[in-house]
Amino acid sequence: MMKRALGATGPQVSAIGLGCMGMSEFYGAAGESESIAVIHRALDHGAGFLDTADMYGKGANEELVGRAIAGRRDEVVLATKFGIVRGDDPRSRGIDGRPEYVRQACDDSLRRLGVDHIDLYYLHRRDPDVPIEDTVGAMSELVKAGKVGHLGLSEVSAGTLRRAAGVHPIAALQSEYSLFTRELEAEIIPAARELGVGIVAYSPISRGILSGALPATDALAEDDFRRNLPRLSAENAAHNQALVDEVRAIAGEAGCTPAQLSLAWLLAQGNDIVPIPGTKRLGYLEENLAAAHITLTTEQLAALASAVPAGAVWGQRYVDMSSIEQ
Repeated sequence: MMKRALGATGPQVSAIGLGCMGMSEFYGAAGESESIAVIHRALDHGAGFLDTADMYGKGANEELVGRAIAGRRDEVVLATKFGIVRGDDPRSRGIDGRPEYVRQACDDSLRRLGVDHIDLYYLHRRDPDVPIEDTVGAMSELVKAGKVGHLGLSEVSAGTLRRAAGVHPIAALQSEYSLFTRELEAEIIPAARELGVGIVAYSPISRGILSGALPATDALAEDDFRRNLPRLSAENAAHNQALVDEVRAIAGEAGCTPAQLSLAWLLAQGNDIVPIPGTKRLGYLEENLAAAHITLTTEQLAALASAVPAGAVWGQRYVDMSSIEQ
């Protein structure tokens, strides 16, 4: 697996990482043995940039990742996140960026992961009631203490990113970015490049939509959160499927799958962009990682730009966007 530098100050990571969230929640049931096999196969391929968070499965995902990397810690660039607080109601979400919570959350993650340091520690969402300078200041203390290697932010505006970088170098900004989700391109990516911040793209296949066909929501597991995605709703599905059909046609001409085309497109947007497609299946992992070896031609990139221009997709990416800075 080829490597990319994560920002001006961050670590070298695999050009395509592995999002581990779906191994514990949100996309239906998953078996632990297969999930661990997926992580091990990723490491075998040199794709050791693993992404988790303390809120995935209310800590269960960190524990799973910790079990998977035991004995192979030196092969991993380990990223986790804090800041979204889960309650007893699975639908409830809070955000906490207080300095005292930063310290507590980090210690809890270290314990669940079974490691003595986290390579990349993200603020999952900015707390609107706490100045970003205070949160990042507390995160920087974790770096000084040797508990964290590098700092990251997730889903913040260009202005917040600049303020945070004024306190401590930010290695990475993790936000949703794909052919179908392009909001970063106007202001946030230019700001990140100005500051030397790498872009970690989550949901780079748009939650499976760009794999080639929109999933039928009634065929999804009852606990699959995509049942409520606006882009899969009755009023948006036909329009978005037409876009997917265009992607599939270009992929056919390029000799790859639509998912691979989508990942290759992201990689072509700049050497500072690292997609982290999530999967809990070995077959999909192999397919995703192979995209690192696909180089799209100028003509193919132009065809994608024409077929799926920014803003072409109908529907928000989430039902409730209130906790995400724009």
